[in-house]
Formats: sequence, structure tokens, C-alpha cells
Amino acid sequence: MGKADFLSPKAISNRIKSKGLQKLRWYCQMCQKQCRDENGFKCHCMSESHQRQLLLASENPTKFMDYFSDEFKSDFLELLSRRFGTKRVHNNIVYNEYISHREHVHMNSTQWETLTDFTKWLGREGLCKVDETPKGWYIQYIDRDPETIRRQEEQARKKKQDLDDEERTAKFIEEQVRRGRDGKETEETSVFTELKRESEEEKVAFNLGASSSVAGPSRSSSVLGASALKAASSSVKRKDTSSDARGEKKKKSALEEIIEMEEKKKQKSVRTDYWLQPNIIVKVITKKLGEKYHKKKAVVMEVRDKYGAVVKMIDSGDKLKLDQNHLETVIPAPGKRVLILNDQYRDLEAVLEGIDEKNFSATLTLDSGQQKGKRVDVAYEDFSKLA
Repeated sequence: MGKADFLSPKAISNRIKSKGLQKLRWYCQMCQKQCRDENGFKCHCMSESHQRQLLLASENPTKFMDYFSDEFKSDFLELLSRRFGTKRVHNNIVYNEYISHREHVHMNSTQWETLTDFTKWLGREGLCKVDETPKGWYIQYIDRDPETIRRQEEQARKKKQDLDDEERTAKFIEEQVRRGRDGKETEETSVFTELKRESEEEKVAFNLGASSSVAGPSRSSSVLGASALKAASSSVKRKDTSSDARGEKKKKSALEEIIEMEEKKKQKSVRTDYWLQPNIIVKVITKKLGEKYHKKKAVVMEVRDKYGAVVKMIDSGDKLKLDQNHLETVIPAPGKRVLILNDQYRDLEAVLEGIDEKNFSATLTLDSGQQKGKRVDVAYEDFSKLA
């Protein structure tokens, strides 16, 4: 019997029946064919094409299972990242949306028996954040795109810089308030009073000549000569001029003082926000690469774009390209050689003498440069062990 026409009632009926999801028990994953009823599925299982597919699968079953598992995982994660992003969502919601596509890979052909097993596997592999609640399992996609990671690190660096600026401004304001209070206290303590006699019976005589004056009966009179008056007047003038000068110094505005402080800092400080140098030993602090590299030491082989580096792991010999935010300096034992990475002694080699745990710094003896032999205090993050 010939095939029905495209617009015939039978053909239209068949297309309507084939729309949407069918029963999973009548689906053949090997042939990727969906049957509408038990009789159709039985006929398909007896067909020559199905038998041929079974023979191919029996030769290497793990290969086909791995292929279907990879397809299921990639499609599921693509839907999760595109549809929900990094939001926390119930795993059943994602799965129901995934299986709504008619040509999806069925879970019974993968290495996972249930959706819970697949969710736990995603958590163990670090592909998603998973947590179990009384309502079921929730998953959250972890975006490992390098562009996204770089953008997040730039935002974090900018936020930290803004916080540092705010803290610096707050400290400066506190210093201004403290200086203002100290100035008021000194003005209150240095109050000038007029001359007063302790008793009315006492007589004070002024003699502009060389002779002395006689005081009353209570106690000896005070004698002020012309030279004493001149000295007093000159001292008063000096006080007035010094107070005027002090007043002129206080008249500086807060903006001018901020500008002066910033200029002094620019002159003194030569710090940079990058510190990587070749041939130093560093430690990997990021967990994104797994436990294999976490807290392991490596040697910087090459510095790229100031903020990135190619490092070689000391234990395994693997080479990785990492950002400086994923690394930290290594402090050796006293007596070992180090390289200063930042501040005014940058690029100079030194010998570690001692560690000050309270101030998070170390005492180094410079071993190169014009100031060789000089002892300096350097913060932990500004030097690292030489390879």
C-alpha cells in the first residue's frame, strides 16, 4: 500500500499523534526513534536496522554510554546557564524544561540512574553548587568563563580601591578633628589675665631712673626699670608675631592639606598594583583548579601583561597560566635569599633575617644594589622566596 499524501487525513493524523512527548517505554535510544504504541515498538525491535545497532553497541558498550552521558551533561548545563544563569534553582525545574525538547537524550541511556545521582555528580565535579533541602535538591551554575572571571576580578579590585579611598578620607577627617580639638585646648590653657594686686595695702612704684623704689610694710616692693619695660614690650611683640604666624598656618583649608598629603605620598611611594617577577616561588591559592593544585608551590617561568604568569608546579611539573590574584608569595626560613617585589627596594635581592608576626613584616638585609648590607622592614606580600 502506498504512502498517504501529505495533506491526506491519515498523514495529518499521524503528524498530530507524533507531536509532543511520547511514552519513554516505547523510545529506542540507540536508534533515536520514538514509537507511538507497543506494536510499533515491537516491530522496530525486530527490524534489521535495530539489530545492527545492537551489534555495534555490544562491541564497545562503554563508548556509547560515555557518548550519551556527555551529550546529556553538555545539553543540561547549556540549558541551565542560558535559562537560569547563576541563580539557585530546583533541579526538577531544569530537568522538566530539558525533557520538553523531543530530541533530548534520555537519562536511562547515561551512567546516572536518577536525577539525584546526576545532581550529586555535578557537585563533586565542581560544575555546580548543590544543596539538599526538605523540598529536594537545588543547583546553582558556576560560570567559569575567563571573560566573566576577569570582569568579576576587575569589579572586586575597583570596589577594594574605592573602600581604600574612603578609609583614607575618613582617617584624614579624624586627624583634622583631632588637630582642631588639640588647638582649642592649647588656646584655652594659654589665657592671658590682667595684672592684679593681691592686697590693697601693697604699693607699686615705678622708677624710670637708676634709683630703687620702696615698698609697703607687708612685703618688698617690685621694681621695674626702663630696661625691664623694654624687655617686656619686646616679649609681648614676639608673642604677638608668633601668634599671628600660628594663625596664618591654621588658616590653610582642608583641601590644600589634602593636596599636600597626596603630593608627599606620590613623592615617597613607588608602589604598584602588580608584583609578579620571574624565578620566584609562589603558592596557588585558588580552588577553581581543584584540590590537586590548591595550596601547592610553583615557580614563575614567565610574566605576561604584568598581572598574569606561566607557572610550573614543583610537585607535578605541570604548567599553568594564572592571574596574580590566584597566587601569593612564599616566606622562606631565616637565612634564605628572597626577591623584593614592590615598594622602593623593588627588584633587589636580599637575605631574610627575621619575621615580625605582630606587624606582618620581615627584616631583610639587602644583598644587591647601591645600599647593599642595609637592613629594611618589608611586608609579607612585598617579597618572595627565590627559585
